[in-house]
Amino acid sequence: MPGVVVGVDGSGHSRRALEWAMREARQRRVPLEVVTVHPPPARPATGIYWGLPTLPDNSFDPELARMAVGQFVDEVAKETGETGLQVTVSVLTGDAAEELVNASRDADMLVVGSRGSGGFAKLLMGSVSSQVTHHAECPVVVVPTTR
Repeated sequence: MPGVVVGVDGSGHSRRALEWAMREARQRRVPLEVVTVHPPPARPATGIYWGLPTLPDNSFDPELARMAVGQFVDEVAKETGETGLQVTVSVLTGDAAEELVNASRDADMLVVGSRGSGGFAKLLMGSVSSQVTHHAECPVVVVPTTR
């Protein structure tokens, strides 16, 4: 779907990216797709050596995730006054960078925060934002951290 795609993970960085993407979608009069990516289920270490299957992840409910992201979008829209946008929420499972790059194929622009919810606080740019800037098939905006 052409328009602005924004990756969110619930972090403050992704909140700022969502705010920026909402303003941009409104100014361009295009749809906004909000994408969140759940990591795939873990494989036991023995799966590497003996081909055991991936362990099922029974705790993840895509519909609950979609509702949580929708609520996140509604909160940010209310706080920023960015209402009336055509917003789609996509909940995907896989590698975050890979799924965002895939989403960039049909987008006019991809927006991400400079870092996600990972634990390396001193990094200027996270691994996902770094990967999508190198591999996305549309322009990428990395919204910087404000201090």
